[in-house]
Amino acid sequence: MSAKFNDTSGNKPNRTKDPHISSSTVPECGYSTGEKLPVIGIYGIPGSGKTFLLDQLKHELGEEHFEFYDGSVMISNVTPGGLDTFQTLEESEKTRWRQLAIDTIRHECVKSGRVAVVAGHFMFWPEGEAGRPVYTQNDLDTFTHILYLDIPVEIISNRFRSDMQKKRSPMMLKDLEKWQQTEKTQLRHLCRNYGILFSLVSQHPRLQDKVSKLLRDFQHHTEKHNTSFAERKLDESVMAGQVDLQTLLVLDADRTLAAIDTGKLFWERVSNSHLPEKYSPLKTLFSGSLGYSYTAFRQATLLYEEAASDEEFESICQEVAAAVKIYPEFLSLLQLVAKEKHVGAVVVTCGLHRVWEKVLEKEGLYDRIKVIGGGRIADGFVVTAAVKANLVARLQNVHRVYVWAFGDSPLDLEMLSKADQAIVVVGDEQTRSKTMEVDLFNLIRDGSLRARQVVLPSDSLPRLNTNALPLVQLTDQYFVESILRHRHRQGDVHIHHATNRNGTKLLMTSMRNAKIGGPALRQSHRVVGQYLATEFLPSVIGIEEFPIPHVQGHNTSGYRLLNEEKTSIVALMRGGEPMAYGVNEIFPLAMFIHASCPEDVKLHHLEGQLTVVLVDSVVNSGKSVIAFEEHIRKLHAAIRIVVVAGVVQAASVSKSSLISQFARKTSLDIIALRLSENKFTGRGTTDTGNRLFNTTHVP
Repeated sequence: MSAKFNDTSGNKPNRTKDPHISSSTVPECGYSTGEKLPVIGIYGIPGSGKTFLLDQLKHELGEEHFEFYDGSVMISNVTPGGLDTFQTLEESEKTRWRQLAIDTIRHECVKSGRVAVVAGHFMFWPEGEAGRPVYTQNDLDTFTHILYLDIPVEIISNRFRSDMQKKRSPMMLKDLEKWQQTEKTQLRHLCRNYGILFSLVSQHPRLQDKVSKLLRDFQHHTEKHNTSFAERKLDESVMAGQVDLQTLLVLDADRTLAAIDTGKLFWERVSNSHLPEKYSPLKTLFSGSLGYSYTAFRQATLLYEEAASDEEFESICQEVAAAVKIYPEFLSLLQLVAKEKHVGAVVVTCGLHRVWEKVLEKEGLYDRIKVIGGGRIADGFVVTAAVKANLVARLQNVHRVYVWAFGDSPLDLEMLSKADQAIVVVGDEQTRSKTMEVDLFNLIRDGSLRARQVVLPSDSLPRLNTNALPLVQLTDQYFVESILRHRHRQGDVHIHHATNRNGTKLLMTSMRNAKIGGPALRQSHRVVGQYLATEFLPSVIGIEEFPIPHVQGHNTSGYRLLNEEKTSIVALMRGGEPMAYGVNEIFPLAMFIHASCPEDVKLHHLEGQLTVVLVDSVVNSGKSVIAFEEHIRKLHAAIRIVVVAGVVQAASVSKSSLISQFARKTSLDIIALRLSENKFTGRGTTDTGNRLFNTTHVP
């Protein structure tokens, strides 16, 4: 960040910290370094329109969720004496105040929770001298995104001449172009090294709209949000309404369904139009320090945004799709699958979803086979190796379908390992993944993966050996029948109860005692909630390991509920509240929600969550449970729901009950302290809610 156009600095682009850069004097705020609050830089050489754009964005987006900063103003604010004094300082002192300015911005936004948008300078280019960067180490450690205004130098030169307020000295076009190109090159390099998302934003009549769209995306997009969005896409576009689905094929796209790499072909088409020959930004990106991380795939999306407008992108995708030929063996299999209601397929690609939608459309398969993938900001998410694996696990654990996974590269290994059946697609030796062999061998050796391989084209050599990775043919009748056969689908009520245990008899005594009510009865219900949470929920949902400090001074393993922080406990008011508190005391990371009616459960209670635990004191007919479940399913079709209750009437979970009829659509787990054959429903003085809160005398 810098103060003025004609300022100077001796900073050089370097991955290591410059020795003359001192630490900030702003105290740390305790903000987690795992997911930094977005701090977005708006860069460009003077005359690019940074200040004007900042004012437009401030007017459009408001300041409820965003905070807008002019870097020069911030430096003036933190420097005693303002900019006039700043200009007289030595370079080491200027660096100190620049650091303090960006640290102050970070501190303020962490405190307010707002996203910072900062207009600043990257370097200055005094006439007759080389460019002098003025960024600081703290800038690199703070910024999460940088947008660079890539404005034609002819427009900038005209602005220099017409801007009477700032009185900028005119520069030759070749000097402006060299300045701009140097900034773009160095910024892109630094951003890659420091995990900062970077994008050029070109001159366009709707430039403000473009930047506004990017800022809104940057505001909320984290890896957690990304996974949640991909899961919702799966639920809505693939699984919605699929009541008969028993088996699903999850297929990678590039070099799995076809020999071609559509990403490479896309960039060849772009290079033919306006980029240098043999320009391969994805290869450079993924072979760098970011690897195949979430950040790398997000950066890839921004590269696609840079390369083409929405209309150009659509046109190039059409060209690429026209060049793709699905392997005949896969095409035959998918055509068979498309005819079945109990078997389906979905393409999950780290590449361009629009290309593969057009490929499937060309083959007449798009109505039955959907594509999950990214490529543009508007898609809302990117597909990583972890996303692929999460989607397979969701299909198995939430939707209860049998999953066949097909993939060819290391990005598919997590997905293949989780699937019920894993098929490694092995292509031509010249084009197949070079790193796949070792990774595949290690997983099979360690017992983490049991898979088979299909070789396409059929005259290619297999991977490893056929003992470790047996060969199959997609056209083999037995293989096809093993995919298409009907499977039993788990869609039933699973009751977990402790009715006949001695401990239950002790716990039920105070709950059934007519002389006990109010706080004492609430405490009894709380204890039952703790017991059911400890005894049954870990078995139903699962547990996970995490490190804890041992009393002897070393670390050891502790355990908690699987995805505890992604669990919502819903107390069905008012009778379920005390028991729900007991459950929450065992699982303190879970969200707690009071709900007097189903509509009290809102969408924001479910976003990003994996499990809902409905807690009530008694389940009589099951109507309340069904009402809550139906409402929750409308908001989040695939979230897992578990019911916890003190007493469940046996008739409410019989095969002919409302709950059992409802559960045919999806599995349902009910945890109860006791199943009761007594069909009595409490009222007035015998109502559990009245007894819990001493309102038995209220009419």
